[in-house]
Amino acid sequence: MSAHIESHDHHDDHGHGEEVSHSTLKGYMVGFFLAVVLTAIPFWLVMGKVIPNPQTLAIVILTFAAIQIVVHMIYFLHMDTKSQGGWNMLALMFTLILVVITLTGSIWVMFHLNSNMMPGMSHDMTEQQVKNLP
Repeated sequence: MSAHIESHDHHDDHGHGEEVSHSTLKGYMVGFFLAVVLTAIPFWLVMGKVIPNPQTLAIVILTFAAIQIVVHMIYFLHMDTKSQGGWNMLALMFTLILVVITLTGSIWVMFHLNSNMMPGMSHDMTEQQVKNLP
């Protein structure tokens, strides 16, 4: 009886013919540290009332949120321009375009519905005023 044993090194073979980046403990710790800092700073800004203008505060918080999304994508999801031959980045860009179109369109529709809905009518109009409307 002869046994035929094939020796293959499977630990890095993902069937894609390319090198797949695996993060190290150091990489995960850097990502975790950045995520904690990017969460703690906006929390401090809100709780300490550091920025009194609510619009400015909202823009700053959204900026920190966008940066944190990028940190998560790079350090935890291992997304870059080389992963999966660039298809991950292409899918991400397509998703972002759809989200921007959806949000922009929704805000545009809501704004115009609000400004074009019976402009002279208020909730405390009398019945006589309602009857005189064209």
